[in-house]
Amino acid sequence: MTRIDAKFAELSRAGKKAFVSYVMAGDPDFDTSLEIVRGLPAAGVDVIELGLPFTDPMADGPTIQLAGQRALEGGMTLRRTLDLARAFRESDQVTPIVLMGYYNPIYSHGVDDFLKEAVSAGIDGLIVVDLPPEEDAELCLPAQKAGLNFIRLATPTTDDKRLPRVVRNTSGFVYYVSITGITGAAEAQAGDVGPEVKRIREASGLPVIVGFGVNTPEKSRSIASVADGVVVGSAIVSRIAAGDSTADVLDFVRTLADGAHSA
Repeated sequence: MTRIDAKFAELSRAGKKAFVSYVMAGDPDFDTSLEIVRGLPAAGVDVIELGLPFTDPMADGPTIQLAGQRALEGGMTLRRTLDLARAFRESDQVTPIVLMGYYNPIYSHGVDDFLKEAVSAGIDGLIVVDLPPEEDAELCLPAQKAGLNFIRLATPTTDDKRLPRVVRNTSGFVYYVSITGITGAAEAQAGDVGPEVKRIREASGLPVIVGFGVNTPEKSRSIASVADGVVVGSAIVSRIAAGDSTADVLDFVRTLADGAHSA
């Protein structure tokens, strides 16, 4: 059982929904990013999604694209991202970390070396948005063999014919992208999301966490009420971009987590 599996089992026993926060590793700089990540669990975050900076983040909207640019300009790399996770693990051995990004940096690093280093750094799961199920042999299956969850995205266009293929080798949870398009582009609507969550949960047997378009405590509560939890990324990253203090960013995260946990 991974930390992700253990966390969802714990939440299920408590009758609580999950709150997942996304932050870009190295934004606005390594030390500030580490300070924020270290503060997330106390702010109510159940699972941390740690963004891996990449030069061509096709699924991300302007807010997260710019965060990645800032991180890259500050010298953030795949190795430094793993260093950040390793530093976090010095004081927290419980909170799950999902590394979210694109395949190119992993491929360039070498899959075998990456998986060994990711496990050693305390990464628990991967979301690699540009590797479809047809490419499972590239990373998904080796990652699961190494003990990492491989989390797949489902979208409003994932129909009943495609869904079994998408969830076949998925583990940990399914990330449901609630809107068509890029991150930060529109707001999720509970009435649209609820039936899709039910369909995906039945097909996968896994918790379904909803992301994209969740940006306020009220929206966090609304979406969590029809899902197993919510992910917030752009709304948090925009606070970091605006130069908010770490304390202010974490206070905002706490309101979002409270929203999800009250659903």
